[in-house]
Formats: sequence, structure tokens, C-alpha cells
Amino acid sequence: MKVCSTTYFKKDDPKLARIKVTEKDGKQHLNACNQCGTCMAVCPTEALYRDKNGVVQVDKKKCTSCLMCVGFCPTLSMFFEASVQTEPFKCIACGLCAKKCPAGALELVNE
Repeated sequence: MKVCSTTYFKKDDPKLARIKVTEKDGKQHLNACNQCGTCMAVCPTEALYRDKNGVVQVDKKKCTSCLMCVGFCPTLSMFFEASVQTEPFKCIACGLCAKKCPAGALELVNE
């Protein structure tokens, strides 16, 4: 989460990470966008689209910050933090978390 928040927001702040790692029952759980596209289907301005690699992206110029995508995300992987930007954000499969994971526990996989 640290590498993610510092890369995209220049702050070491877990709220700003595009992935979330939480602990439940003594086990760590990773929450990252699985690129399902549910957010695309509910966006009234079509601000969400798939890039050439199939990754869902946010077009900041089209986004009106209605937050429909945040509310309808089935994996709770679309985030919004009004203190830093006006549009929601999510994992864009950049792979930095996998490269920087000290335990080597993360891997970016194309399915």
C-alpha cells in the first residue's frame, strides 16, 4: 500500500492506496480491482473504459464524481478520497506493488 500511495499521491497513506491489505482471522487479505467492468456498466458519463490491455481506467475529463462506480463495485475496489482528487481511483494493474513486495507475495497475472 505504501508504494501505491506514494507513487500516485506522493504520500504514505493507506487511504490513498489503490489496493488494500487487511488482516482478518490472523490472515492477510488483498483487495484489488479484478477488472470485472461492473463500474463501466453503471457510469452515466461513460468515463470508465478498458484500455488496450483490458484494464479498466477512469477518464478524468468525463468523470463527474457521481460515485456510482464506487457504490456498485462488487469487490469494494473503487475508492474515493475527496481531500486529494475529485474523481474515484482504483488499481490499474501497474505492477509496482508486485515488484516492491518485500515478501514476493504478489504477482500480476493476466487471465
